[in-house]
Amino acid sequence: MTDHLSPHLRPDYPFEEGLVLPIDKPLGWTSTDVVRKVRTLMRRLGHRKIKVGHAGTLDPLATGVLLICVGRATKQVDTLQAEEKEYLAEIELGATTPSYDLEHPVDTRYPWAHITRADVERILAGFIGEQEQEPPVYSAKKLEGRRAYEYAREGEEVNMRRAVINIYSTRLETCELPTSPRLTVRILCSKGTYIRAFARDLGRKLSSGAHLTGLRRTRSGGFQVEHCLSLETLQAKLSPPAPTVETNPV
Repeated sequence: MTDHLSPHLRPDYPFEEGLVLPIDKPLGWTSTDVVRKVRTLMRRLGHRKIKVGHAGTLDPLATGVLLICVGRATKQVDTLQAEEKEYLAEIELGATTPSYDLEHPVDTRYPWAHITRADVERILAGFIGEQEQEPPVYSAKKLEGRRAYEYAREGEEVNMRRAVINIYSTRLETCELPTSPRLTVRILCSKGTYIRAFARDLGRKLSSGAHLTGLRRTRSGGFQVEHCLSLETLQAKLSPPAPTVETNPV
């Protein structure tokens, strides 16, 4: 965990031997952006050919736990990626977007005044268990060698293959009904679960629409967001100390 790692994380750390860096991914960054940033920091420390990868993609509009594997730890990517994930999802009922989040503007509005807190809790309970989920068209899923979002951006019709996922638990954290259609849901799920698609399906099951307005990954396996490093903290820890300037005594 990072609280044990932090005191030992210095520019002279033996990164080639392997290290998992739990990063709190900032809003607007892609997972690949974070990998590039860490790789740049490694090169500045003289590790020109070191391997850097991540264990589980987070969308640019999501924040939270992103596991960055460095050196020999890149061999752990598949194992780490397979572990369960926990998310805190902010969802707005009564409206949909093409991407099921705020990457695109609202395209359709639906009635939501009929929905009660009891309705939401009942539907959330029905999500628990193994199931097939249709990934979003605006996703990095590969179809015939291309990313699904590339087809979507070109206006081509895409048939997404459903994938087997498992939702272990759901909990309604906040609910502003009946005055507002905004909810916050905590979700514990298997790898490969799209929370944007979860929001879409929640809206449909409530005879309405829904989309994500915010998403934070709060846990990935044994790594919790409270113990993650910000990129600013990581850069500060890996910056070589400034050279001391000797002055002649007067």
